[in-house]
Amino acid sequence: MGDPSGIGPEVTLKALASPEISGLANFLVIGDRFVIDRTRRRLRIKFNTPLLDLKNVPQANFAYGESRPAFGMAAMQYLDKAVELLGSGEADCLVTAPVNKSSIRAAGFSGFQGHTEYLAAKTASKEYAMMFVGERLKVTLVTRHIALKDVSRSLSTASIYRAIYLTHKYLKEYFGIRRPAIAVAGLNPHAGEKGAFGREESRVIVPAVKRASKALGGVSGPFPPDAIFHSALTGKFDAAIALYHDQGLIPFKLLYFSNGVNLTLGLPFIRTSPDHGTAFEIAGKGVADPSSMTEAVKLACRLSAKA
Repeated sequence: MGDPSGIGPEVTLKALASPEISGLANFLVIGDRFVIDRTRRRLRIKFNTPLLDLKNVPQANFAYGESRPAFGMAAMQYLDKAVELLGSGEADCLVTAPVNKSSIRAAGFSGFQGHTEYLAAKTASKEYAMMFVGERLKVTLVTRHIALKDVSRSLSTASIYRAIYLTHKYLKEYFGIRRPAIAVAGLNPHAGEKGAFGREESRVIVPAVKRASKALGGVSGPFPPDAIFHSALTGKFDAAIALYHDQGLIPFKLLYFSNGVNLTLGLPFIRTSPDHGTAFEIAGKGVADPSSMTEAVKLACRLSAKA
């Protein structure tokens, strides 16, 4: 259920109450009954889904919308229990509600970057990536949660090729696209314009595109970042490769802020999540939109049926 103090419990309950996902799977919520019951009463909705209650949220002075080490620790314990159930075959896929990185780091997980990296480490997954899925646009990131000033030196031909390879593989396996067409963004304005605005394109991006095109087929680029997403949206490409977090997420969330889904590629199980955070500013008010969580559950169920 994610961070107890965020909107995770709320969007989880609202999604499970939706007729859109009723009967799609045998659901299990991992969380804390105290928080779930409090949320249920506030929302005035029924909750009949089985709950694995870890009883790990301090009830004294509980409040929504606050960053606390205890809440970060609780969220990580839910995640660890989920990985345990998946590893033992008692669950088929995982949908994660949002967590708060500050709370988690304060709880002692100083190197925590996000769900993606943590789950990859827990499952010893070496090749993994974040793909954001909307109805007409799919975007995979090469780098994720790093400072903008570190992006250029973090890019390599190998890392870009890896993102392309995983995107190609899972477009085929998960989405049934026999011959994926993938577009790769440049880093600089106008994709560097032959070195006028930067040399990352010629240094690492073009070699990655050439390698992927030869090995996989259907890979093009680098394209100017201000045009690539329109081409993907209009169906010219099945997915776009973005080189850093905001390059991919700004256009994606502009289109799919309410119903986009984050899909992790490369794990030994299906994992999806909403494409939003804990939204502390509205937590506990009953106004959170569950659309992204609902779509995350639907996608996880659909992909698990194919696995």
